[in-house]
Amino acid sequence: MHFGSRSKARTLVSLLTLMVMLSSLVATMLISGSTTASAATHSDTTLLKLNFLGTGSLGSGQTASPKALAPSNNETRPVEEEDRDPRLAINGPTPPIAPPPSNTPPPNPAPQNVVTNNPGFSGFQGLSHSDQRNAGTGQYANTQFSLEPPDQGLCVSGKFVLDSVNTALAVRSPSGTLLSGPTAINQFFGLKPEVIRSTPPVFGDFTSDPKCFFDPDSQRWFLTVLQADVDPASGDFTGPTHVLIAVSQSADPTGGWGFFAINTTNDGTNGTPKRPNCPCLGDQPLIGADANGFYVTTNEFPQFTNGFNGALLYAISKKALVRAAQGNVTLFPAVALIDASQKLVPFGGLSYSIQPATQPPGSLKGRENNGTEYFLSALDFNATVDNRIAAWALTNTRSLDSSIPDLKLSFTVIRSQLYGQPVNVVQKDGSRPQGESLGLPAGKLSGNDDRMNQVVYAGGLLWAGVNTIIQKPGEDARVGIAFFGVTPSWKKGQLQATLSEKGYISVAGNSVVYPSIGVNASGKGVATFTLAGPGFFPSTAYLPISRFGSGDVHIAGAGTAPEDGFTCYSAGGVCRWGDYSAAVAAPDGSIWFASESIPNTPRTALANWGTFIGRVHV
Repeated sequence: MHFGSRSKARTLVSLLTLMVMLSSLVATMLISGSTTASAATHSDTTLLKLNFLGTGSLGSGQTASPKALAPSNNETRPVEEEDRDPRLAINGPTPPIAPPPSNTPPPNPAPQNVVTNNPGFSGFQGLSHSDQRNAGTGQYANTQFSLEPPDQGLCVSGKFVLDSVNTALAVRSPSGTLLSGPTAINQFFGLKPEVIRSTPPVFGDFTSDPKCFFDPDSQRWFLTVLQADVDPASGDFTGPTHVLIAVSQSADPTGGWGFFAINTTNDGTNGTPKRPNCPCLGDQPLIGADANGFYVTTNEFPQFTNGFNGALLYAISKKALVRAAQGNVTLFPAVALIDASQKLVPFGGLSYSIQPATQPPGSLKGRENNGTEYFLSALDFNATVDNRIAAWALTNTRSLDSSIPDLKLSFTVIRSQLYGQPVNVVQKDGSRPQGESLGLPAGKLSGNDDRMNQVVYAGGLLWAGVNTIIQKPGEDARVGIAFFGVTPSWKKGQLQATLSEKGYISVAGNSVVYPSIGVNASGKGVATFTLAGPGFFPSTAYLPISRFGSGDVHIAGAGTAPEDGFTCYSAGGVCRWGDYSAAVAAPDGSIWFASESIPNTPRTALANWGTFIGRVHV
């Protein structure tokens, strides 16, 4: 989400309370050697109604004319919410697989070389802050907020590239020609404008955290965002929240779409379950798909009190969702809500950021168990260091096409290489008009945390990566990337997982942050990230990766200045960055990726971030 401050709320639960929380799990817990697997019972699943919002067309949209906008009283969102940390540590018995001691030294991997020779590479500038701030036509003109960080969504087919960042989206040709947009997300979904700058101002729907996916099976585009209702006079949250889903009506994203909403308020109203301290917000929706379903996971936070409720999983029939996008109100699928929050309690905390997998074109994995969707998550509940990750499987996903889905969620925890809470990233200084006008030094880029980033299931491996602290003895800590290639398997109906591939990405004296890994059906891929530090302005970079090894760090979109956005000069001097990048395989096997950088393009008074979209033939 787009917030301006960072705080962490962790709650310690007594042993007696923990025993009560675990009582429902003990009967189904299976412990074997270094892994622990658990299967969900039917009591973990609730059926919800999928709300239909209507149909519409993206069309030719808008080509924004960048403006040199001056700050105003209504330039940023009126309520600066926390950058919510989805980790809640729980004290209890010794975990079946214990984490390393909290004082374990950070990893110190060998650095990769940085090169500018990029064979098989092409690319172009993606959406910038100027594009996002100026998106919108008609009643949506001049209604966008200035937002940081630049959350990046990207999905591609053989003919189109859909680029979504914060609250704007655009459609391009593979050569980079703009075909539609930039379009305001609120305009696309038919919501109220973010803010009407009248006197007094009028505030509309809060939206954030875009993700998108092109499904090669159905030849349809899927796009999701978080939505929250606000008070039109103050902009404060009022309670109701949703995950919005847009599904294209054809393989052409500039054509018609169907729009849906999953109610994530979860306070017992409007058919939602009553969960602790709700109304709640389903933060940072993550998406994935298999042959049968479309999946969204969220981190659930109470809106009006501190706390964290853990991770929830929403599953929907993909076929029914595609049919419903045509506007036939008799074909709406149900939503299966699965509470995954308590599954990792024996290992030290509530489940968080459970990343669903997508598959590249040509992949035929996940057909076992009458359909299986896989996930990965991290286990650093205390924001220190850890060497465990969890592999998850949702089975019997073909039942999503029935009126009452019969799904089972399993997980297993395995050892990994060491990773840990990243530090913030020192920037190379340079021209900073905003900072210089305020008389303030350059801010550090936020290293955020070490939650799991996007997962792709290709060549029999689940690929993903996390930010991690790294440190060479005698030097300051930096940020690197730990990546994983996990092989899922089944033995007597129980999920097994093996860490088949692992490694680190690092650059001497500098940092790499916010990884995404895209892999094609042949098992060849690319990891993308931001490269920044004393030697580099924030740049979009990538590294070839496969089960046969990894290569050098390549600079795709070279940064030309330090980050000079408004969040750099708030309390703490930390610039919001990330929160995530994107990488995906195209039908021809090439890997597309997008990440943040500071380009030499028109900026606004409040921010200068941009994004770069690249393609590599691997």
